[in-house]
Amino acid sequence: MVSKKKKKYSSGEGAQFMTRKAALKKLQLTLKDFRRICILKGIYPREPRNRKRAQKGAGGIKTLYHTKDIKFLLHEPIIWKIRELKVFQQKIRRAKSLKEHGKVKKYFRDYPEINIDHIVKERYPTFVDALRDLDDCLTLCFLFSTFPSLKRVPRDQSMLCRRLTIEFMHALIVAKAIRRVFISVKGYYYQAELEGQTITWIVPHHFSFQPQSKDEVDFKIMSTFVEFYITMLGFVNFKLYNSLNLVYPPKLTAAFNSDSEKALVDEQAYVSERIAAMNLSLAKVVGSNEVEEVPEMDVFETDDQDPLKIEEARKEAEQIKVLKTLFKGLKFFINREVPREPLVFIIRSFGGEVSWDREHFVGATFDETDESITYQIVDRPSMDKQYLSRYYVQPQWVFDSVNTRTLLPINKYLMGATLPPHLSPFIDKTKDQVYIPPEQRALNDPDYKPPGDDEDESEDIEEASDEDKEEKSDEESETEEQILTKQYQAEVAQDSASDNGDEEELDEKKKLSKEKKKKMAVKTGITHKEHPYQKEIEDKQAYRLREKLVRKKHRNLYKSMKAGQEKRKQDIWLLRKKRRLHDEKVKEERKAEKQKQKAEALNAAL
Repeated sequence: MVSKKKKKYSSGEGAQFMTRKAALKKLQLTLKDFRRICILKGIYPREPRNRKRAQKGAGGIKTLYHTKDIKFLLHEPIIWKIRELKVFQQKIRRAKSLKEHGKVKKYFRDYPEINIDHIVKERYPTFVDALRDLDDCLTLCFLFSTFPSLKRVPRDQSMLCRRLTIEFMHALIVAKAIRRVFISVKGYYYQAELEGQTITWIVPHHFSFQPQSKDEVDFKIMSTFVEFYITMLGFVNFKLYNSLNLVYPPKLTAAFNSDSEKALVDEQAYVSERIAAMNLSLAKVVGSNEVEEVPEMDVFETDDQDPLKIEEARKEAEQIKVLKTLFKGLKFFINREVPREPLVFIIRSFGGEVSWDREHFVGATFDETDESITYQIVDRPSMDKQYLSRYYVQPQWVFDSVNTRTLLPINKYLMGATLPPHLSPFIDKTKDQVYIPPEQRALNDPDYKPPGDDEDESEDIEEASDEDKEEKSDEESETEEQILTKQYQAEVAQDSASDNGDEEELDEKKKLSKEKKKKMAVKTGITHKEHPYQKEIEDKQAYRLREKLVRKKHRNLYKSMKAGQEKRKQDIWLLRKKRRLHDEKVKEERKAEKQKQKAEALNAAL
């Protein structure tokens, strides 16, 4: 029996991949709907090993997807919802053209809504999985919460992002989960730790301007991502509030203080405004007011564990315990020129109390005249009225204190003072090739000194070591001469004590003694000069030989690793060069100032 001939590209990479055009034909969807479904389901284009086989011999570069992913989309119920939406849109267009306004109202009332809860549960089966993928979600939601109403971004979506981000920040305040903060040009970087997962996100600066709707940014695609992230963040907030025994949606514990304000707006708007102030504690579930004690870290004695790592983990746990109550018992007052929301969020996350001017924003708990205020945060060179019972510091002091995990001295952060550099806490200690600025080294190591002082000290140490070496070599040469002379005297004494009968024997002995004397004579040594770079050259040659032993399948990976190392070296060199130029510029400015002061002093004396 003749076997059936196998068709080309029916197996292997030709069958594993599918072009976007074939996927649209199989799913019977438009490109717009296909993009939306791929974003919601988390399906992305793939890169094959052999593009020609994956494209079934076709040339060029095409967008490819896994065939199993496209088959998986065939059973997605959202596709049928999208088809229903298209039917309704056609009915609405027809009714509008025929001016049947009653039918238009009916169609809008029965308009189907797409529910993507099942997709969130499908992509993130556990709570930890959702927390692990929360970085992009928070960054995009915080970004959209600052947007006004744009052409492709509905106002309801940005308002919902604002509500969900405020709820998430309240959960972090109660959990005291913030670990690091950093201010940059892009915005505020935050890092929190929840359920053992590290979450890092960016909050943009709040400016009263409209984002530029350029063609380079597709707000429609970003809005589709936000549509999924809103549902995901809602699930995360609900789970967090339940684990912290808080009522969800959040409610306030404090009673309404001002009836006049409440009369102006409805109760829901009044509560939402004060929740957005982040200055009042939220209501807890009934019967959960007991304070839970934080369990101590368990240590299991095993042979595999390193005692140094265990000790480091224990110290880290103790530092975090102190960090959670860093601002406990302190009262802060924020001036109107200082950004309110990030400072309130940070201060309350570490146990402090904070307030501001009542005319600036709702939710103030105490006034500026309160004598119990310990710190007033200002960002201006001077103030007309000052209180002796408090310190006037700049906002950077709060962020630097959090990063160093201790209350820093306020001398460098006083009102009108030139601030020290704001150091980034996001340094990967596991990597060797990391640029560490001198200020960070000084914080890590109190004995650290600037490079200029170290060079002078190293020169002195080298000179002293060279002198010691010379003295030791002189002592060693003296001791060798003494030993040789003693040996010679002993041999001569033995020769004189022996029998002097035979003159020939004496002559032979004299000859032997003279030869021994010559052998025992101390001669000046010849210094052996080594090539200064010989060892480095040999090491490089050996390294190149080892590189040739790398297998072919690992060679590309090795090349990419080496390219990354070279790039990091180049970045570090560039940063050091910038720092050196900056230091030289500062020195020149100081010299100019000193010369100017001397000239002014001389002029005043004359």
